[in-house]
Amino acid sequence: MTSFKITRRNLPHWQEPERVYFLTWRCAKEQGLSPEERTIVLEAVRYWDNRKWKVYAAVVMSSHVHALVQPLIQSKGGTFDLAEILHSVKSFSAHQINRQRERHGSIWQDERFDRIVRDEMEFKEKWEYIRNNPVKNGLCQSPEKYPWLYERT
Repeated sequence: MTSFKITRRNLPHWQEPERVYFLTWRCAKEQGLSPEERTIVLEAVRYWDNRKWKVYAAVVMSSHVHALVQPLIQSKGGTFDLAEILHSVKSFSAHQINRQRERHGSIWQDERFDRIVRDEMEFKEKWEYIRNNPVKNGLCQSPEKYPWLYERT
């Protein structure tokens, strides 16, 4: 991607080269993710880290995922497309989860929420939101105790 791009499903999606994004995507049909499935999802998010995007922070909850990411610059110019990277993550993790469940069907809602992070203050705010999501939901006493939280050091 070499220039600003807007796409729309139910929500508008703005992509601008070299920007950082706060992403949220949810499980389909209120189904939850088991601990093993959360591990699959976190590994899928991290698979493209430093290849197609930089993952600053990500958390996989039982019903949704939050991530703070930045698509990287491609060797041929432009940046990797955020929608394509996220499609890869969702598709791979859905196939793996369905294989474990021995079933077929949607794991993720089609739509995602994404927001271009506008400044350093918002970047820090989104990072803290991701870090504290498991604590806020009563899943652990401190972010470091939650196994499905990743933070770039």
